[in-house]
Order: sequence, then C-alpha cells, then structure tokens
Amino acid sequence: MAKDKTIYTCTDCGGINPKWLGKCPHCGSWNTLIESVAESQSPVKNRFASLAKPSEVATLADIEATDMARTPTGHEELDRVLGGGIVEGGVVLIGGDPGIGKSTLLLQALDSLQRAGLDTLYVTGEESGAQVALRSRRLGLDGSQVKVLAEIQLEKILATLEATRPAVAVIDSIQTVYSDQLTSAPGSVAQVRECAAHLTRAAKSSGVCIILVGHVTKEGALAGPRVLEHMVDTVLYFEGDTHSSFRLVRAIKNRFGAVNEIGVFAMTEKGLKGVTNPSAIFLSQHSEPVPGSCVLVTLEGTRPMLVEIQALVDSGGPSPRRLSVGLDRDRLAMLLAVLHRHAGVACMDQDVFVNAVGGVRISEPAADLAVMLAITSSLRGRALPKGFIAFGEVGLAGEVRPAPRGQERLKEAAKLGFSVAVVPKANAPKKNDKAFEGLTIHAVERIEQALEVVRSLQ
Repeated sequence: MAKDKTIYTCTDCGGINPKWLGKCPHCGSWNTLIESVAESQSPVKNRFASLAKPSEVATLADIEATDMARTPTGHEELDRVLGGGIVEGGVVLIGGDPGIGKSTLLLQALDSLQRAGLDTLYVTGEESGAQVALRSRRLGLDGSQVKVLAEIQLEKILATLEATRPAVAVIDSIQTVYSDQLTSAPGSVAQVRECAAHLTRAAKSSGVCIILVGHVTKEGALAGPRVLEHMVDTVLYFEGDTHSSFRLVRAIKNRFGAVNEIGVFAMTEKGLKGVTNPSAIFLSQHSEPVPGSCVLVTLEGTRPMLVEIQALVDSGGPSPRRLSVGLDRDRLAMLLAVLHRHAGVACMDQDVFVNAVGGVRISEPAADLAVMLAITSSLRGRALPKGFIAFGEVGLAGEVRPAPRGQERLKEAAKLGFSVAVVPKANAPKKNDKAFEGLTIHAVERIEQALEVVRSLQ
C-alpha cells in the first residue's frame, strides 16, 4: 500500500505546506503548522458543487433590499450584543473558555424563543440528549419544548435542518462536527472550515439562523482557521473569570449591529441573568475616597459605562516595574513619560501598578486622563474628591484631546450622582444645560491644568 502523504496546515489561515516550518509562509504566523494527512484526489463529483449557485449580475439600484428584521431572544443583554436580536439566515459564532456559560446562555435563549412560538433545534456533539435535559432542569426550564439532536455528522445535521426547518439552530460545537467527504479527524482545520462553509450556505439558502459554538485556544482566540471568523456574520466572545459570577459577551464582528458592544451577565443557580446597570459592578464600594482611585466613563459600543481605575505607586528598586491589568502596558509607559515631562511628576524609581476594577478590558485612549490622575493620587497619597470622574485622551505633547460622545458620558455620570468632572475642553457642554444639573464640570486643555484643578479640589 502506498504511504499516505503528509501535509502541514496552518491553524490561522489554513495554508498548506509540504513540510513543517516554524513560520507560516502564507500569513507569517509562528508555530501554527500542524501535521495532517492529505486528502485523496478522487474524480468523483465535486463536493463544493452545492455551495455554488448561479446568479446574474445586477446593479445596486435594481436590487430590492430591506432592513433585516430582528427577533428578540428574550435576553436583553444578548439582544444588545447581537444588534437587536437574531436575524433570519444569519450565522453567529460564539467562543469562550470551557465552563464560562456558552451552552447555558444558548439553551436559555432557545427556550425563550421556543416559548415565543419559534421552532428551535439544539444540535449537541459534546453531550448526550440526557445531559442537555438535565442541564435544562437545573436551569429551571421545566417543560421545555426545544428539540435536541445528538449528532456530529454534517450530512445528517444538514438533512435534519432541511426536514424540520427550524427558525434557530445551535451547533454545539463546530469542532465536533465532521463530514464524510474528508478523511481528517473532527476538529482539524479542514473539517472545521468545510463544515462551517456548508452550514453557512444552508443558513443563507433556507433562512435558518445558525449559531455555532467554537472552542478557544490557550491564548483566548477562537480555535480553527481564521477564515472561520470571515465566513460568519457575527463573532461573539465570552469574557470573564470562571471564578467570578460576572460574564461579559463582546461583539468582535457584527454585520447587523455595532462592534465592541458588550452584554453583562451574572451567573446564578438558574443560569445567566442580564445585568441592567453594569456600572455598579465595576465601581468599588469605598465608604470614603481612597488614594489611587479614579472613576472613568468609558464607552463600550453604544453604552457609556463607569469603571474604576486603581493605581498603586510604591518604592521600587533599580529596575522599577510597570504592570497593568485591563489596560495596555505600553500606553502606561507612555503616560508615565508624559507625566514626567509635562507635569513634573516623576515615577522613575517607583513601581507602578494599574488595574481596571471588575475584570473589564479598556482599549480606548479616553482612559488616559483617569489613569494619570489615579497615578498622581497614589504617588502623593491624597485621595480625589468624592463623586469625581475624568476622561480624555492625552497626547505626547501633554495636550488633553476630546473623547468621542463626551455628552453621553457626562449624562451617564450625572444620572448616577457624580458631582465633579474633569474633561477635555472640546467635550464641555454648553452652559445652562439641565441634563448636567448637580455635576460641576472643569474643562482642561493640558495635563498640567488638570493636575492644578485636582490640587484645588483636594
């Protein structure tokens, strides 16, 4: 017998190489090539024939198009991340660490949709039907009429979708599904890519909304080829510590809504419950103001949210450390240099630790001003005033740049009872605006002005 030919496939881009390399020549990723057996070339019918359907060329003006109708899932936070609800023919990919609550949330959502009158199907490849039923009873979903199929063969799943025509189907998970057309094992790059392509085509042609559950790698990225994220319409990531009761669902890609939108959930005995006021999670409860703490109004998608930034400045050795949790470490080093050059605040021989409370990750530069004020507060051992908030981007020249949608940030702070705000001058509202009653706003143009305002308030 002829020996099976071995090839090496990149887990990021799906590129194929005849020999192992440390760096993928197609996408440049390191250590992503895995060994697999090449598919035998058979002159039988093309397995991609069902994916290609003939169409005619048409101008955009002649194509009839209406806004996609959205069906609410019954979970407000999930609907927020999805852009208002599920879309007919949409494909959603949701990933997260094991045990974080992906299957729990989707089972709850399917039950709500089924009770609203929609046909639903839950395809499980990791559990038996009895295990799914036990989980539904633990969640209090007694008498649930959600249909369950324990199957991992793609052809049987597609036949069931064609026969039952559900409105929503969950595939848990895409890494367990395999096709008879390929000889590689379930979870391999080729199997994941082809199964996802067939399921996506089935969703577009039949109008079934398909939700794919994906595994994640040790680095937290979705496992499988990166092309998997390009195939689907929406990519959601579960975030949060499994030891904490709070979970974040973040939209990384969404063709039907805003990206970087987040939904906040609390894990309870009866499953995941939406948190309507997430600012309460990310604010520590101090009876009195403490040094090194500054509240920031950040923007997650379309939602302004208050997060507490904590800083600790302590005497370091000859090699002081700069550590940050939830914030970019390189940006922290830049802000410390700006503080020294333009405000005269030196931390060269100090250890600096910065943390965003609650496990939230902040990527926007509007957190700069709050981080710098928290560091200065900790270094001097003087707490910021009670009810104090700040936001704004700080440039290398020491200028305080405006943050997007500053008026909405200030309204959120005023609604939650904050009384003092230091903001960029361009974000300062007009005088006599009743929406900001009770909130004293100090507009600044440079970082040194911001520190002078804080000193006058302390």
